[in-house]
Amino acid sequence: MEKVIVVGTNHAGTHTINILADNYSKDVKVTTYDSNNNISFLGCGMALWIGNVIDTSSGLFYSNPDLLREKGVDVYMEHKVHNIDFDNKTVEVEDLNTGKTIKDTYDKLVIAVGSWPIKPPLPGIDLENIIFAKLYQHAQFAKQVCENKEIRKVGVVGAGYIGVELVEAFKNSGKEVTLIDIDKPLGRYYDDNFSKAMEENLIENGVNVVLGEAVESFEGIDGKVSKIITTKSEYEVDLVLFSVGFNANTRFLQDTKLERNERGVIKVNNKQETNIPGVYAIGDCSQIHNNATDTDEHIALASNAVRTGIVAGHNIGGKELEMQGVQGSNAIHIYGLTMSSTGITESVAKERGFNVDSIQVEELLKPEFMPENDKVTLKIVWDVDTKRILGAQMMSTADISLANHFFSLAIQEKYSIEKLALLDLFFLPHFNQPVNFITKAGILALNK
Repeated sequence: MEKVIVVGTNHAGTHTINILADNYSKDVKVTTYDSNNNISFLGCGMALWIGNVIDTSSGLFYSNPDLLREKGVDVYMEHKVHNIDFDNKTVEVEDLNTGKTIKDTYDKLVIAVGSWPIKPPLPGIDLENIIFAKLYQHAQFAKQVCENKEIRKVGVVGAGYIGVELVEAFKNSGKEVTLIDIDKPLGRYYDDNFSKAMEENLIENGVNVVLGEAVESFEGIDGKVSKIITTKSEYEVDLVLFSVGFNANTRFLQDTKLERNERGVIKVNNKQETNIPGVYAIGDCSQIHNNATDTDEHIALASNAVRTGIVAGHNIGGKELEMQGVQGSNAIHIYGLTMSSTGITESVAKERGFNVDSIQVEELLKPEFMPENDKVTLKIVWDVDTKRILGAQMMSTADISLANHFFSLAIQEKYSIEKLALLDLFFLPHFNQPVNFITKAGILALNK
């Protein structure tokens, strides 16, 4: 029987473990080590809990160590792997409660150590009440301080998805909120007019949005943060959420023969196997193929982690399964405005050297005579030379997520913009128009 060690037991690791335990338990024995004391926390839902949309955090977990143990998995929580000897197939593990270090051996190894929030060496960044957003413990602390009436002013540094979602959560908790970013809101995922719509949405709901300013330092009183200093101004705060991105959590592997890119992200093939046979890397610590750009990148999303975990699990178990690549599909819902995107934006496409064109459509979702209706805005980006769709962005007060799924598949399958005008989409007034927003975009693109 093969012994498989899984280092890291969150989304990616949990799914690999479940695949092996549910399908290959006769041939594989799984041991897993994780430095945390909980697993499977859905960080994308922390804003709902902090903002009192949901009453409890219990639903934000879909697994736990005991469930894995019931499947025959040896689970060691609060155990940190410090070193891996790939030649001798051993891992060095510290029990964080006792300080005792042990060595364990493996036949195959899965590295699922995830990512960690970027923490630049800014003066004052270690002051109390400067928090990050990754673990359940971070969400717990944020929830506690939101219930503290002495915490009145909150500064959020970073206008990505986590920052914007927690802005709404803090506002829903009755706080004064200032959002600071050197760029535009959600700039990695949307072109200017979409980002502007989110900016206006936040401002209309009482958020102080500060753009074009970089944070230089923090000041404190009695060890607690009291002020954010930027390149242009300063802002009084009682709490700061710092969320400017993530790095792969692989520094402990830097002196090994495991191949990583310049940012420390582990290189893998389409079966999630590294350059070392029998060693796999999954989730936020590994590269993933971006179908839109046809390059291997670091796209840290829980949905990607799940897929990589499934692929690694089956390959370890003996069933060949290959990753199909991803499009970085994402969505956000803030103050009633839903925005979703997949692939790359027009601005990113041009930065990458693509010869691109785009079309934007603003249309009612249903015929005008329908009593309940919503406007939807759709932008499609395509490669002029190959005609293949590279990206799509949408926003509406309606749920338009299924349309985003369609465009994700279109990018994956290299769908041509010229085919979009005649795509077989049904018509029923309850759902759409005879020429709906997707078809209309295809017709306009074809006319161009």
